[in-house]
Parts: sequence; C-alpha cells; structure tokens
Amino acid sequence: MTAKNVQLSAVVSEETRAMLDAASEAGGLKKGHLIEEAVLHYLHALRELPVDVIIPPRLVLDDAASHLVADRLAAPTEPTWAMRELMAGEAGDDVPWMTSRFGA
Repeated sequence: MTAKNVQLSAVVSEETRAMLDAASEAGGLKKGHLIEEAVLHYLHALRELPVDVIIPPRLVLDDAASHLVADRLAAPTEPTWAMRELMAGEAGDDVPWMTSRFGA
C-alpha cells in the first residue's frame, strides 16, 4: 500500500523561503522533500526528547536578557577545565549516538 500524499500550504518569512530555495538547489532535492524531512525530524524530536532539550530556532529575549547576552559575547570567559577536556577528546568518543549515526 502506497502512502497518499497531500498538499499543505504555509506562510513563511522571505528569509525562510530563501534558505529553503538555497538548500534545495545546493542539495539537488525537491523543496517538498526537504520540508517533509524537516517536519518529520522535528516531530520525532518532540516525541523522543524531553521538551527542555529542544532549542527553538528563535529565542525571544527581554531587554535585560538581551543586554546580558550582548555583554557575554563582547567579553567571553575562558573555557572551563571540563570544556577543555571535552574538546580535547576525539570526535564523538564520549557521545555514543555519534558513533552509531555518523560512523565516528
């Protein structure tokens, strides 16, 4: 039995449309395929991951938070010992899902 396809309509920003066009052209994929894969990926993440680990593509900050972020970006702190250790390891050696997914 073949899955029946349906057409959806959505309003997106000009920037999103431009990124979709560029990704479609660069990857040689149809836009419908890219959109379906992205939606499936997102829905799978919502189903499988705790909600607090899913980072939205856009974050809305109030004035105080945006100033804090700008200050941190302007004067970054030195990486912690734990971060240095993590970055010094081989790619994926401490992340089991990377080996199975990416063959690292």
